[in-house]
Amino acid sequence: MDNSRFNQAEQAQINAMVEQKQVTDFMNLFTDVVDRCFRECANDFTTKAVTGREAACVQRCADRFLKHAELVGAKFAELSQTMNNPSP
Repeated sequence: MDNSRFNQAEQAQINAMVEQKQVTDFMNLFTDVVDRCFRECANDFTTKAVTGREAACVQRCADRFLKHAELVGAKFAELSQTMNNPSP
């Protein structure tokens, strides 16, 4: 994003807004992953302890999410590079 047309105070305000949006987006994403993995993996409420099966399920769930996020990030980077460097 080209902020050169804004003065320093406006640039600082824009940067603060972008950072706040990124934090909010991350927190929403984190909450969604926790909720999804909990619903998928927490089945036995007869004990306070997390069972080995539940722990393994949470690990797989989190790994799937991280792999998915990595693939999406790579695709966005690829698209961004293509948009910034169009072929002649």
